[in-house]
Amino acid sequence: MTALEVSLIDLPQWACGEKKIRFLYLSNNTSFKVSKQSNSEEHTVPLFLGADIFAETGIRTENHPRYHAKFAKKGLATKLAFSSDIRFNGLRLPCSSNSLWFYSIQGVFRVAFELYNRQDQLSVLESLQDMWRSRINDGPLNMSYNLSVQDDCDSIQDHQNPTVVKSGLVTAQILSDPLGDLLSVDHDYCSVAELKNSIESFHSKPLLQRLHSFGEKAKCMTNNGTEEHILKVLEYAECCVYGQLDEEGLMKAVMAMLQTYSEGFSIYSSPLLQAVAGWLGQQFHAANATISHQVEGFKVRHIERITDLPPAEELAAELFPEAMRTLLVQWMGLSEEEALWKRHSEYPILLLILEFANHNLITGVAHVLYSSLICK
Repeated sequence: MTALEVSLIDLPQWACGEKKIRFLYLSNNTSFKVSKQSNSEEHTVPLFLGADIFAETGIRTENHPRYHAKFAKKGLATKLAFSSDIRFNGLRLPCSSNSLWFYSIQGVFRVAFELYNRQDQLSVLESLQDMWRSRINDGPLNMSYNLSVQDDCDSIQDHQNPTVVKSGLVTAQILSDPLGDLLSVDHDYCSVAELKNSIESFHSKPLLQRLHSFGEKAKCMTNNGTEEHILKVLEYAECCVYGQLDEEGLMKAVMAMLQTYSEGFSIYSSPLLQAVAGWLGQQFHAANATISHQVEGFKVRHIERITDLPPAEELAAELFPEAMRTLLVQWMGLSEEEALWKRHSEYPILLLILEFANHNLITGVAHVLYSSLICK
């Protein structure tokens, strides 16, 4: 048979009550036949389109691959990978992966009795029971097949000359690695009605519109040093989408934004610095009760040697939050290793600031200074 270039295939439909399920026939594990509904196909195995089987079941389209893979492992479904020059009327497939999921008659019944309502189950039973009886001895399906089209295909139309060709065989070769990519979303196919719903859903969700707009702008973006920061922010956004929020992810995203916009502002009138400082102040003020409890416990434990306290740095580490200490260490320039001598000499000042700011006096110096300031 000589090869015939085709671009559009009309799969026949099997009526199951309100449902219309497209199908084709598998012949001898090496070819597929596209023909009208027939119960007399003794040497072929009917396969039903997964997209139609799962339509109106309440399961979101993006979750279909997970269900297909589950049934494929039981031999009830298979993934058919078609050559790139094939397209199916009423179905939308990505060019990068021209694949469709199909189910055996046993698979159709399994899905129906797991996911359909009683009326739809009855419709499937009434319309497919004869076929189910005739296919009772069919073995499990292979998990996937690689298909190529030959000429004389029934219900196949040429893109430029839409005439119906008479017979219909589609050859198939079993994939050498059937487990390769079963769990990936590689077949974004849908009916015309589903495509319309997807478009309406897109226009009704501002988030999707913003993401689409961002993607278009990102194509034209030059790498001006902000790409790394944007990726950090997108990583956190991805965590939000999957419900995997954590403090470390938020920290990376915030730091990426701060590093991007921290150059060029005035230290005296920066709205960004004012906002960050205000937020920090509120957080630290809210921690006052916790710190007071910590300080009181310390005083009880050291009541006998209140004049013989640990060094200032150890005392601050035991009583005050690390964030407060980090802020002052950075602010006072005590973080550099070469300034270690300065850190030891000035840390008592840092401790005094923490005592005064938190209204929790520990050292004798703090008590004396506070009394002196209050008296004045």
